[in-house]
Amino acid sequence: MSSNRRRPIEVAVIGGGMASIAAAFELSRPRHRNRFHVTIYQQGWRLGGKAASCRGPAGRIEEHGLHVWHGFYENAFRILRECYQELDRDPRTDRFASWRDAFFTDPGAVTMEETPGGKRSPWAIEYPLTPGEPGDPIDRNNPFCILRYLVQAANLAGGLLRSLDEGSRSRKNRQSPRAGRRQLPAEKILEGINRLIRFGTLASVADLILAADLLQSALGSLSGGRANILSKLVDVMRRSARESVSRMTDSDPELRRLWALLDLTLTSILGTLRDLLTDSRGFDAVDHYDFREWLEVNGASAEARDSPIVRSLYDLCFAYEDGDPRRPRLGAGQALRVIARMFFSYRGAFFWKMRAGMGETVITPFYEVLKRRGVSFRFFHRLDKVRLAPERKLSAGERPYIEALDFEVQARVKDRAEYDPLEVVNGLRCWRAEPDWKQLVGGASLRQAGRDFESHWDAPKGRKRISRLKVVEDFDFVVLGVSLGAIPHVAAEILDRDERWREMVGNVKTVATQALQVWIREDIEELGWRSESASVVGVADDFSAWVDMSHLLGEENWPERPKALAYFCSALPTPDGIPDRAATSYPGSEHKRVCGNAVRFLDREVSRIWPRAASPDDGFRWDLLVDWRGTRQRGRSRASALDGQYCRANVNPSDRYVLSLPGSQRHRISPLDNTYDNMTIAGDWTDCGFNIGSIESAVMSGLLAAHALCGSPELREIVGFDHP
Repeated sequence: MSSNRRRPIEVAVIGGGMASIAAAFELSRPRHRNRFHVTIYQQGWRLGGKAASCRGPAGRIEEHGLHVWHGFYENAFRILRECYQELDRDPRTDRFASWRDAFFTDPGAVTMEETPGGKRSPWAIEYPLTPGEPGDPIDRNNPFCILRYLVQAANLAGGLLRSLDEGSRSRKNRQSPRAGRRQLPAEKILEGINRLIRFGTLASVADLILAADLLQSALGSLSGGRANILSKLVDVMRRSARESVSRMTDSDPELRRLWALLDLTLTSILGTLRDLLTDSRGFDAVDHYDFREWLEVNGASAEARDSPIVRSLYDLCFAYEDGDPRRPRLGAGQALRVIARMFFSYRGAFFWKMRAGMGETVITPFYEVLKRRGVSFRFFHRLDKVRLAPERKLSAGERPYIEALDFEVQARVKDRAEYDPLEVVNGLRCWRAEPDWKQLVGGASLRQAGRDFESHWDAPKGRKRISRLKVVEDFDFVVLGVSLGAIPHVAAEILDRDERWREMVGNVKTVATQALQVWIREDIEELGWRSESASVVGVADDFSAWVDMSHLLGEENWPERPKALAYFCSALPTPDGIPDRAATSYPGSEHKRVCGNAVRFLDREVSRIWPRAASPDDGFRWDLLVDWRGTRQRGRSRASALDGQYCRANVNPSDRYVLSLPGSQRHRISPLDNTYDNMTIAGDWTDCGFNIGSIESAVMSGLLAAHALCGSPELREIVGFDHP
């Protein structure tokens, strides 16, 4: 299907998440000279998808979940930096004139470690600041390849061995010369490695440090085809380390942590070499394993497999099938890719935090740039059905194509104007917590009817108002940027005809999540938190992750300003899946369930991180919570204690997090797939080169979708896309 009209190519981008925004950003670049006219069709009243935020009562920031950017988000930061540069805001009048005004660095992270007594204690890790900033140009020494990751891992192993050696000696109060890094000429590297392998064991930590240095040198300078000999060296290192190092850790928690991390590092290097992942196979070759299973197959100790670092990875990726904490499952290939990029390719800082909500710092700038470029927005347009051209219409050899798009028009804007979605809070252009009913035809009636346009279970009274867009007349090309959870509901015709799409929907699963924001009248130090960093995972099964977001309080308007603001989130168990749209009470009941989880968590679990938040009867001190109405919680029941806080059940199909289950990656479809002549797909559920739910993967997918349409950006410009 094609059109030869001399006019801009009409591109219908469906959905307003980060993948769709990235695709629209690329397609509307000035260098295309208006070759494309992009229209974004968005359900409800705001953009952002799972990254959407809004301003609630007291101007408080309300997020879908917990968003902190990683220092390896190269593609996301690059286009965001370009967006801010194009906006060219005046720093005299706009506090977020540049991207650096909107973000700040956070180098620390904490994981909660379960001690032998059953309690959890914090393990704080400060990651060093590194040269450059995410989004800077990548030089020829590309860090985003498996061989470079292995070099970095060998360097980490050497550093851990030195720390273990120094730690054990300092605890014995005896002096020892520090083992220095040995720089050997290239011709001596293989000779040294062969000698260590012949020994079969390394008798001291100093020998292990020498082996780590040799390994790093070999990985960095030797030609290919050495995986067998290097894997033998790593195997000797790991066996020797268990004999000579593990004895040091019996009575020292800090050394025990370092040992588990060393074993995890050596096992990852060994497994990567054994499985020949440095050749064209890449990480995906082992993705049929669960990560813990792959570690066990490659001989990792139980301490390494169950270490806080590994558990934290599963928490960060919500990697629990059906949200069940007893069913952790994460594909080994994707886990290795996340670990490699997270620890070995971040620039600037490990974390980058936003100075306001995702809406103000990220989504609004993109919206404003896209508007300037002439992109059109159709809010209150919920995709109802993607219609394929009947097979009888296809000529011989013609590929299937999208013939029409049916949208439910949820509301109409007065005077046929384009809806204005933003409001100003403290000088920032923000997204509203609910539609601006005054702009809508019959807005007062819609509000009184309790319409929730973002809910999958929302339905108008009477017949739906359907608008049908026809190919050539209304659009030429489609970027299907809805979330995976919505595909069965909007693309039934594709699923009926296309087995690959059925396999994708059946094997690439999603999970609901829950989020909690609480505003507190004491700061976290007063509550008993002692670590400098407060980005924490492994807190509890309910709300496993916590980040201190108190820096946002200055952006909100409180009658009595709190001293602390805490965000919590985790997977939400939903074993029964997504109910039919007729189950209109479902979102309310799930919200009530999340609030109940939150009450239980605060009463029973939060004292793990805030020991002084516990009352004399060991429950939570409910009077700590600050209500946006300025009232105190004292005397209120537990059931109503969270009325002034923010709980969220992300159970909509479009809100659910996309899992990376073992064996599921081969069922993902790439935005570069050209099965359908006039459609590509975009989202973190696609095969985009970084198949983990994140802002970065969504952006990468959006860039690939733009490339599928116009060849830009070039694939080599998408950082990390081609891992092998």
